[in-house]
Amino acid sequence: MTILTLLDYASVLVFAASGALVASRAQLDIVGFAFIACLTAVGGGTVRDVLLDRNPVFWMGDPMPILLASGVAGVVFFSAHLVESRLRWVIWLDTFALAIAVPAGVAAALELGHGPVIVVLMGMATGSLGGLMRDVVCNEVPLVLKQGELYISCAMAGAIVAVMLVSLGLPTATALFACAGITWVTRAGSLAFGWHLPVYKPRPPRS
Repeated sequence: MTILTLLDYASVLVFAASGALVASRAQLDIVGFAFIACLTAVGGGTVRDVLLDRNPVFWMGDPMPILLASGVAGVVFFSAHLVESRLRWVIWLDTFALAIAVPAGVAAALELGHGPVIVVLMGMATGSLGGLMRDVVCNEVPLVLKQGELYISCAMAGAIVAVMLVSLGLPTATALFACAGITWVTRAGSLAFGWHLPVYKPRPPRS
């Protein structure tokens, strides 16, 4: 099993759990749970593979990610009521999922020999688009787009670090590990310490 496959499986499990918890907040049935969990789990990776022209898309060549996500959805369906603050769990699960999915996107682009810009963009897409789809479908404010929220910028920072380390000749595994660490630390730090980017504030019209 390759590093990319392991990263894909790990991100599927964590993203599926966050998707199922969002489905519980929307009070969906068990089929809705499975749909949202699978959408969240494979959405980013699907876009990545389509853009990179990887054939077949990772979950079509190996349906195990869909089965794993559906299994996680079933577990959450029968246990979500035990979680005191589901929104808090969703937000923190997302930090771990982001830190796994960004290196997966980076690894896929590196494997195909793409340049730095594409590698960074694929890391960002893989890490953020599944959660974006989940939130839009469930009528939640997307975490990616919350005012001043450090989310997509964390994915970009992690992917850039990976590209820099690879260009310096470090092993790909080391670069991916550093990518995961930077992504998680910046995202978790934004939640724990309120780190944020400045937001646009229009100037008042001149009198």
